[in-house]
Amino acid sequence: MATIYSCIECDSNLNLNPSHIFPSDFYFEAGNKGTLSFSSVDPTKFTFENEDKIRPFFETLNYWGIQRKRVKIKCNSCSRLLGYVYDDGPPLTDSPGQFHMGPSQVIPRPPRYRFKTKALRITSSPIL
Repeated sequence: MATIYSCIECDSNLNLNPSHIFPSDFYFEAGNKGTLSFSSVDPTKFTFENEDKIRPFFETLNYWGIQRKRVKIKCNSCSRLLGYVYDDGPPLTDSPGQFHMGPSQVIPRPPRYRFKTKALRITSSPIL
């Protein structure tokens, strides 16, 4: 069976590859409740829109701040907001971080494409 991820609004196939999904218990600074996170996506299926707000935000106890810079992920077919791109993927190096205090914003990290489960229609189809 193949898993198909579609937009809940327009039923457009988003071409999300299940082999690029992070495990549900994988730790992210920005959390993962009610979402599915992918390491890569097909950019032709989405519109990416920068968001830069100056106001307090609280995602988790360890992920909060005053200025929020993130990228919205919208369906290319109907413009529905599907999720956000975060820069808190697994570190790209095995470095223990500055002063050996663990990974930090200084260590380069790949993007994480975080989709809201309520914005997706998840179905299975037989593999032909």
